[in-house]
Amino acid sequence: MIRSELIQKISDENPHLFRRDVERIVNTIFEEVIDAMARGDRVELRGFGAFSVKKRDSRTGRNPRTGESVDVEEKHVPFFKTGKLLRDRLNGDA
Repeated sequence: MIRSELIQKISDENPHLFRRDVERIVNTIFEEVIDAMARGDRVELRGFGAFSVKKRDSRTGRNPRTGESVDVEEKHVPFFKTGKLLRDRLNGDA
């Protein structure tokens, strides 16, 4: 599912809301999650999961094409851990 499909589904299930309002709400939620993660905060949505940022230290990597060693800089990557409800539903337990 892509963002526009999510907006359409929410709009269809809530005919009393205008599509532009639903779009603004969805965009605001995503922006708040992104902003919180950019600050280094953890975002937890109970039953769904938790978004956090993990730091990867600098290291020496290898160019797969040439085989030569290259320095890979330190970086921060997004990480998602599923919540119990989501995990149970995916495994058919709920």
